[in-house]
Order: sequence, then structure tokens, then C-alpha cells
Amino acid sequence: MTRFYSAPNQYAVDINSLSTTVILSHSLKTINRLHLPWHPHPGDYVELEGKTYLVLERRHRYQLKSGRYRLHQIVIYVQPSQAPQEQSLIEGRWVIGDVSCTFNARSELLRCAINPSGPCDRCTFYQPISPLERT
Repeated sequence: MTRFYSAPNQYAVDINSLSTTVILSHSLKTINRLHLPWHPHPGDYVELEGKTYLVLERRHRYQLKSGRYRLHQIVIYVQPSQAPQEQSLIEGRWVIGDVSCTFNARSELLRCAINPSGPCDRCTFYQPISPLERT
């Protein structure tokens, strides 16, 4: 399932966790700097201050220390979103939407081109995949 993390207001900082900066992708505004207990990937959801965000991109920042580069910080670019209700496991990865539809993008980030915000169950453009397309 797509990973979802809700940041509590007060949290203990794990010595092994990295500083994570959360930036809104369209405005490049920094939302928060915090230590997460996991490393978010594109397609994951993060809840901060009561709002849900979809992770679009992850970047690493390194620091030269004692003659070696070490991972110093993670920067994630996000957009406001709602966590999807429809998910399917396809070839080892979770995708959103109804994968039995011809128009499904089979992506963690995009449901389909016709109805990207969903939901699939009430979409008037639904077309089941033909047996020839499944192979």
C-alpha cells in the first residue's frame, strides 16, 4: 500500500533520522522542516498540520565531512492532495484508480488523463480492457 505518514505536533528526534524539508512544488514555499522516521518516495502521502500532501519528487543534499560526502538532508516537493481510496498492486507497485479501465495510467501519481481526480466508479468514460490489451 502507498505509505502514509502523519506527523505529530511533538515528536522525539531519532538520531538516525535525517532532516527533511517539505516544499510546495508550484510555489517553492517551504512548508516544514522535520525529522521523519522513514524516507518518503514519490507517490507517498504525508500529512502535516492537518493537511495531506502527495510527494512528487525527492532530492538528496550531501555534506562534505572528514573528506567524505554524507547524506545530510532530504528535500521533498509536494502538492496538496487527498489520499486515494482506489489502489491496486500491479507488478510489485501500488497504482491508483481502477486498473481494469483502458484509460488508467497505471501510475502512483496519476489516475488517468480523462478523470485524474477520480473516482473511477462513477466515471462515464470507463471502458474495460479487452483481453488482447491485458497481455
